[in-house]
Amino acid sequence: MIRTVFSRTLPRLSRPPVCHYSAAAIPAPNTQPEVHYNKLFINNQWQDATSGKTFPTINPATGEVICQVAEADKADVDKAVKAARDAFRLGSPWRRMDASHRGLLLNRLADAIERDAAYLAELETLDNGKPYTMAYTVDVPIVVKIVRYYAGWADKWEGKTIPIDGDYFCYTRHEPIGVCGQIIPWNFPLLMQAFKIAPALATGNTVVMKVAEQTPLTALYVASLIKEVGFPEGVVNILSGMGPSAGAAIAGHMDVDKVAFTGSTEVGHLIQQASGSSNLKKVTLELGGKSPNIILSDANMEDAVEQAHFGLFFNQGQCCTAASRTFVQADIYDEFVERSVERARRRVVGNPFDLKTEQGPQVDQEQFNKILGYISSGKREGAKLMCGGGVAADRGYFIQPTVFGDVQDNMTIAREEIFGPVMQIIKFKTLEEVVTRANDTKYGLAGAVFTKDIDKANYVTNGLRAGTVWVNCYDVFAAQAPFGGYKASGNGRELGEYCLDNYTEVKTVIIKVPQKNS
Repeated sequence: MIRTVFSRTLPRLSRPPVCHYSAAAIPAPNTQPEVHYNKLFINNQWQDATSGKTFPTINPATGEVICQVAEADKADVDKAVKAARDAFRLGSPWRRMDASHRGLLLNRLADAIERDAAYLAELETLDNGKPYTMAYTVDVPIVVKIVRYYAGWADKWEGKTIPIDGDYFCYTRHEPIGVCGQIIPWNFPLLMQAFKIAPALATGNTVVMKVAEQTPLTALYVASLIKEVGFPEGVVNILSGMGPSAGAAIAGHMDVDKVAFTGSTEVGHLIQQASGSSNLKKVTLELGGKSPNIILSDANMEDAVEQAHFGLFFNQGQCCTAASRTFVQADIYDEFVERSVERARRRVVGNPFDLKTEQGPQVDQEQFNKILGYISSGKREGAKLMCGGGVAADRGYFIQPTVFGDVQDNMTIAREEIFGPVMQIIKFKTLEEVVTRANDTKYGLAGAVFTKDIDKANYVTNGLRAGTVWVNCYDVFAAQAPFGGYKASGNGRELGEYCLDNYTEVKTVIIKVPQKNS
């Protein structure tokens, strides 16, 4: 999902990300990092699940079990919520803490993450399968930036004084919502944890987070850093477990004040329903996408091909913002397809710990099978398979970089979120036509346009119904810039100042005074 504008080591936009990093700048990875934490983190203590149950977390590059991890269920969620509620009680150390000190704790957390960057990147690669080069040079640095960004906001999220009529003094307070349930996905485990924890803590909330069962290990290690740097007991609680049990228990819990969820649109519906049938807790959702990437005939061809390739294949195609509908103007369509196929064939797929690798395995067997099913659907419905389409290794969940041409808008691969390394290239003729077709989807997370004409760029950015639109670039994110979707891609915003609204209540206070003066 992510390319950042705030990392010193980030490559130029016109180059494949992995090519700009020298081996000297990246420490050699330990391909078998030790797992230090595999229990539940509740009230600053490591605990087994109440049931005693565990589940295996799998190395997607080999299909082998890394370790067993504690499996939380409703009883553990109840314990974690109680700990978070106790930590949020009036007069608690957390509630009485200066806002500037909350910022100090977040900065210390960022320092600790930065200190352990190599280990975190190794663990992320082991558990998730993403290339170590990406984990070390992209994911971890962005995590540090996000945590530091929100550390800076901790003592700057201010209320107002309001000159109402009469002899009254009126002001507003920005107060924390309370106990925040947070449910994160497996495609960017460290990043999604930072997206949610940092603004929640900056604004004084307490957190109960369920991490994805496919990728629990880095989030649990960060929990140890949260304790190390001095966050009080109960402020942050991290649970590994399954969505239908632990996730559902958080979403429907009567003592959780807000839920933030990143994942599929289907589960987003369930989260919203759980809120409505419980305590009407506040809900923010960052859900699926089928993002259009529009290539106009005047675009720089070389740059557009590389950016479209990056926009789709980055992170093994497992990005909610993936450029999964590439619309190309008719008079350059054939050349664009030819160049895109050639680039896909050069993509290096293999061991994610190898510094030359651009693409690792898909996250698990289920996702692997789902993507192969979509490839079969594309061939069956008449799309032209230009390259790839098969399994890329004898073991593990590797899939060949795949490109389809002659894709029609009504094909399954052009309508549904594949979440894998499968590129769909679609022909269009006019600007007005392509904007209409690009918006013909239930999703509205992101989009892009490549052109040298500023008027055409403005037309597309104004016309696309999406939360983020890039011009002559793709997947450029910054801690300062809000991110979120239209339509079935969710509601609310993460990152930036806008995110803080989702973690605070506004209280109006009106005081009778003997005499008001201007």
